[in-house]
Amino acid sequence: MNIIFFLIGCSVFIALIFLVAFFWANRTGQHDDTYTPSVRILFDDEVEGEEKEETK
Repeated sequence: MNIIFFLIGCSVFIALIFLVAFFWANRTGQHDDTYTPSVRILFDDEVEGEEKEETK
């Protein structure tokens, strides 16, 4: 029974850490870019080192 109380305490502690990290991320502006994710799929991926072959 003691192990259950220990595990519940650890779970609540870890949840509080994630909650603090979430509020810190919101406060420092980590979630401010709302435009780029919606159009990222439209951009071409740039592959470095490969040369395009010409078709005839």
